Amino acid sequence: MEKILISSCLLGQAVRYDGGHNLLQDEWMLRWQREGRIVAFCPECAGGLPTPRPAAERVGDLVLTAQGEDVTAAFRLGAQKALTLVQEQGIKVAILKARSPSCGNQQIYDGSFSKRLIAGRGMAAELLLAAGISVFNETELAEAATRLAQLEVE
Repeated sequence: MEKILISSCLLGQAVRYDGGHNLLQDEWMLRWQREGRIVAFCPECAGGLPTPRPAAERVGDLVLTAQGEDVTAAFRLGAQKALTLVQEQGIKVAILKARSPSCGNQQIYDGSFSKRLIAGRGMAAELLLAAGISVFNETELAEAATRLAQLEVE
């Protein structure tokens, strides 16, 4: 049975930058939890950032806080730890938090801290995708389930 890397905040863990979470109570998530497939992970915490922490946005290859602090190294470290974890556990599917500077798989905030979205990826999502991991966000659970089913018949 395929394991799934899932952003810790989507599982109700209070690891968001503001100390909150993004608990996702969906039938797919509940099923995967019952089946023991879920591997929880927060790249930002794994990279050494505290909770709560200043909001950060990706600006090209950098990740900066609204105050201009460069937190890129922590985001890179968290991304690398995510990649190491999926490789060690043979995980081929990840469900990550949309729009996050770590986890966004399609869109991220533009770096102006004005809530404007642009096409782009968070650092962890980018690294996982480059390594061949299928990365989805919380609005793409049905697609993730389809990919998991494909993997199980391969």
